[in-house]
Amino acid sequence: MDTALILSILKLSVGIAILVKGADILINGASSLARRVGIPEFIIGLTLVAFGTSLPELTVNIQASIEGASEITLGNVIGSNIANILLILGIAGLIKPLTIHRTFVKKEIPLNFLSIVILFAMIGDKVLDKSQVAYVSRSEGLVLMTTFVGYLYFLAAFLEREEIGDDDLKLSVSKSILYISGGFVGLILGSEWAVDGGVNFALSLGVSQTIVGLFLIAVGTSLPELLTSAMAAYRGNPDIALGNVAGSNIFNISLVLGASSLINPIPVPDLIFKDIILLTIATSVLFLSNYLGRKYTVSRQEAAVFLLLYIAYAVFSWYEEIAK
Repeated sequence: MDTALILSILKLSVGIAILVKGADILINGASSLARRVGIPEFIIGLTLVAFGTSLPELTVNIQASIEGASEITLGNVIGSNIANILLILGIAGLIKPLTIHRTFVKKEIPLNFLSIVILFAMIGDKVLDKSQVAYVSRSEGLVLMTTFVGYLYFLAAFLEREEIGDDDLKLSVSKSILYISGGFVGLILGSEWAVDGGVNFALSLGVSQTIVGLFLIAVGTSLPELLTSAMAAYRGNPDIALGNVAGSNIFNISLVLGASSLINPIPVPDLIFKDIILLTIATSVLFLSNYLGRKYTVSRQEAAVFLLLYIAYAVFSWYEEIAK
């Protein structure tokens, strides 16, 4: 085994270890902060945790737009949102059945639907019109950014504080914020190391760059959401896990896509509709299974179905890419 391969494995292993520890520290700090200030854990997951775990998507896409490679942006956003529901909730629900906050079903999933509808309205007619290249324009990016500000206002306007006892307080506010900041640093650094090490390891084994890009890079930007939600489920904080997924999906479309298109108009791939349709179906299944059943849980059986759907989507996308 040559030195480069050993270093790749070492970097991958250390990156994963940092990710796990970063997620653990972040959940500890976020949970304590929620209790300290009387804000429901679900709201902390929707905002602070969701924004922090969406930073890799935001930085990758903004950098791509600055460098004139904005064609990857839309696919990255839609792919990350699909992964959030099918892959991340699938894994988190397998670890421990998730008790769903009613706000998630009544407000956050409809808001996720609204963000998808806005996206459809922006790109639908452009994709159907084959006479011109379809773009998400700067003016549409401004609309998305305005939607993001409106979403934050919505959360603040309907915020409900919770009364808690002294026994529930674990860390001070300043220490909670320090834990959260350290967790974010660990997630970003760990995901960068894990992806870099994984890519080098795969390439050294002769795996094609196409397959590396389809899976390692795509999943790499979702590692913070994945590890954070899995750790939250394991530690009995399902509200943070669910809030992280719901908030990240809204952030990805409104903030990440909006900010990226303000820098450079984003080309719309012809085949992106199938991914948006899958995202709509995944969101619908999550909504209907809880709204109609009024059970407000993601069982292990449902989590397994989500995970199988994601695997099927990944395999189909792989063969579609190879067949080009």
